[in-house]
Amino acid sequence: MLNTSFTGRTAIVTGSGRNIGRAIAVALASRGAAVVVNGHRDRAAVDAVVREIEQAGGRALGIMADVSSHEEVAELVRKTVAHFGSVDIAVSNVALRRKQPFVGISLDDWDAVLATNLSSAFYMARNVIPHMRRLRWGRIIHISGFDGFWGQVTERAHNITAKAGLHGLTKALAREFGPEGITVNSVVPGAIDTERDWSQYTHQTRERIESEIPVGRYGKVEEVAAACLFLCAETGGFTSGQAIHVNGGHYMY
Repeated sequence: MLNTSFTGRTAIVTGSGRNIGRAIAVALASRGAAVVVNGHRDRAAVDAVVREIEQAGGRALGIMADVSSHEEVAELVRKTVAHFGSVDIAVSNVALRRKQPFVGISLDDWDAVLATNLSSAFYMARNVIPHMRRLRWGRIIHISGFDGFWGQVTERAHNITAKAGLHGLTKALAREFGPEGITVNSVVPGAIDTERDWSQYTHQTRERIESEIPVGRYGKVEEVAAACLFLCAETGGFTSGQAIHVNGGHYMY
């Protein structure tokens, strides 16, 4: 059986104080990775995930950083390496999902969403790849969204653009750094049962969305985390530049 242990590896998971990010951080830690839990505003949530990991016998460090800022991402990576000695896995999982008519999107709105949803992944890759190149091993995962592939949500042009751009970045990095042992993939969640601001999801009711999913239910955050585990382990070593859709068959690509 291929190795699925991450003992000796260090992972950064951005936006990991709750929901999908938390599930990914906990899953990686359960397999032996040292995990940096990141958030921007809610220190208590980040600390709670760190405690959860430590109480289960894992190693974790909470670092607050606004990943829309290159300087803060660079410092996040620097602190990670100073504390754990390396960074081997990077999961970019932060997003703003504002529902706004196109003509109502201000320049500041556009810049904020692209900085948070797309530029943050560029900043992360830019800072972790030098460490991965030295080890000739690395795993980079971008948590995209199926609106970036289908564009099914109206009045969300900035988010759709950023999510589509994330997978473009995935392919570019996979092509360039594959020869150095670094894989890069997108994981694309569909309708996942998470805590969210439902005022930003008024295009369809929860019940209608659920009725359209062939497996008959919303997904679980743990199912998105499982896709990340596959990609980060040796099992995922021959998968790169791909979009792994976790959506219950809701949309098929």
